[in-house]
Amino acid sequence: MKKLWNKTQNTLLVDHLSVATTFVDRGIGLLSKSSLGDGEGLWIHHCNSIHTFFMKFSIDCIFVNKDLIVDDLVENVKPWKLVLPRWRSRSVFEVPSGFISKNKVKKGDQLDVVS
Repeated sequence: MKKLWNKTQNTLLVDHLSVATTFVDRGIGLLSKSSLGDGEGLWIHHCNSIHTFFMKFSIDCIFVNKDLIVDDLVENVKPWKLVLPRWRSRSVFEVPSGFISKNKVKKGDQLDVVS
């Protein structure tokens, strides 16, 4: 299982990080889940916008550029919402609602994904 680190703050953010790289996986995203637990998240590659249509819970979104530097943060995205494209972003981490505030993630933070 992959882990998400905030190198800027030297903290472990997510210890159970799923990865969506295929078209189908990116399309399904978190639709099959009823919630995300502490320490869980989804990394969606080649993605600069998201929707929460048909989802059962709210999420926070951490958009990053190609170097995994935080480009934008969107908190508490409720079901049935659309987050418009972040043009510099190349991927997004979807995490439980409240995660960004709780973990003090900020624009400009350098993230890292490790196995």
